[in-house]
Amino acid sequence: MALNPALQAAIDLTAGAVGGTACVLVGQPLDTAKVKMQTFPSLYRGLIDCGVKIYKQVGFRGFYKGTSPALLANIAENSVLFMSYGFCQKIVRSIAGLDKDAPLSDLQNATAGSFASFFSALVLCPTELVKCRLQAMHELQVLGKILRGQNTVWAVVKSVAKQEGPLGFYQGLISTICREMPGYFVFFGGYELSKSFFASSGGKSKDELGPVELMISGGLGGSALWLVVYPVDCIKSRIQVHSITGKQSGFIGTCTSIVKNEGFKALYSGLKPTLIRSFPANGVLFLTYEYSRKFMMQQAESY
Repeated sequence: MALNPALQAAIDLTAGAVGGTACVLVGQPLDTAKVKMQTFPSLYRGLIDCGVKIYKQVGFRGFYKGTSPALLANIAENSVLFMSYGFCQKIVRSIAGLDKDAPLSDLQNATAGSFASFFSALVLCPTELVKCRLQAMHELQVLGKILRGQNTVWAVVKSVAKQEGPLGFYQGLISTICREMPGYFVFFGGYELSKSFFASSGGKSKDELGPVELMISGGLGGSALWLVVYPVDCIKSRIQVHSITGKQSGFIGTCTSIVKNEGFKALYSGLKPTLIRSFPANGVLFLTYEYSRKFMMQQAESY
């Protein structure tokens, strides 16, 4: 039985929110290390050094700085992403001249995911800006770029609104979109290709895959995303954190400045914790999304 579009969208949105929550809870400590290494690479010699310094500076809770906006960011992003993904799959079917319930190829699913990420970027950018600034709060305070005591979500939000205005929350929007659209093409493409491999190897359909196959597929999709778009993410983090000084020069200017002053390698600062984090975090994201979506679909169809 086909569900009405509004109910289908609500299920996709809710499943995306549940998946996004699981993703943050699993990956937040390594995401904190990533942002610190991206935005202040000269302060850390590597992942271990960064982890030790975080613990010495503020204790174990330092690894979870920015968790509240990270949860908000991921819930908002994945809710809109997976809801838009369903709509974009319909658009791709229409463009390709397929029936409304026809299965899409892996390439077509990747294209739908890329289109969907444009909409998720619009809700992700403001919350990720607050998250990144909270994660880099210690370094900003040490360098005198922000006053001590302004280390809460509300304090950061008020500071951005007062000093930079409403558009200040969209610092890094262009780089966010430049990261999201190609990144999610690879993300969904890698996920679907991996599922196709497991399905063909086991002689079953994608819907019959178990939790291990889904987690591996999600992990591979997440790892592929970061390998492709990491330099863009590094530029985005620099813009969002250092724009607090009011001296940022946009995507091209920031990229040029990093390469000129620090070398091309600086664009990959923090890649190691990102790759370590991406596999389990995105594996859990897709596993949670798929199972919660399947459960809600079954409940809806039973009524």
